[in-house]
Amino acid sequence: MFKKFINYCKTCYDELAHNTTWPARAELTQSAVVVLSASLIIALVVWVMDLVFKFVMSSIYPN
Repeated sequence: MFKKFINYCKTCYDELAHNTTWPARAELTQSAVVVLSASLIIALVVWVMDLVFKFVMSSIYPN
């Protein structure tokens, strides 16, 4: 059982160290900017939807 685990760890390391193609720094930065921009846009859309929903609900159920 323990030998299987050690063999699995060695295989994983070999895969990551020798067979994986890692992105360049510029590509990684560009991807991070895309993800950050998309996250901010989605957050803004959700915030606007929340404001609209709050306005509609306060119009229907006034305090």
